[in-house]
Amino acid sequence: MAGLYFEQFHEGQRFEHELTRTVTEADNMWFCGMTMNPQPLHIDRAFAEQTDFGQPLVNSLFTLGLMIGISVQETTLGTTVGNLGMTDTRFPAPLFHGDTVHVTTEVASLRASRSRPGVGIVEFVHRAFKQDGTEVASCRRQAMMHRQPENSA
Repeated sequence: MAGLYFEQFHEGQRFEHELTRTVTEADNMWFCGMTMNPQPLHIDRAFAEQTDFGQPLVNSLFTLGLMIGISVQETTLGTTVGNLGMTDTRFPAPLFHGDTVHVTTEVASLRASRSRPGVGIVEFVHRAFKQDGTEVASCRRQAMMHRQPENSA
């Protein structure tokens, strides 16, 4: 299992995730269709060309999901109980079709659960960047993580 248990994280720990992903027009169209989002800024090239951006924007919720998804392999794969929340979500620059995303994750804080002895809470700060280094998304995510099994200490 690639994910880390609660005890394997420490405050200030930083991950520079190896996985990257180039976003395609099909990704954006599929996501907008699946989420029933008809915003022409995402799905209508002629409309989007008349905006300040001059081209369609990748749906920000796709960007958020991709950012967190890229982090899973090295942090929470198989060891997370679930997400508790996401705060301070920002999209400081647009993401376009053809941009390639890479992600960093930092452990901001952690604490043992007060109500569930087998889990702990880890707060991650995720940041997504496109190929030129421009930050396109960030968020703080609170995840409930399994504690390390007793027999594997």
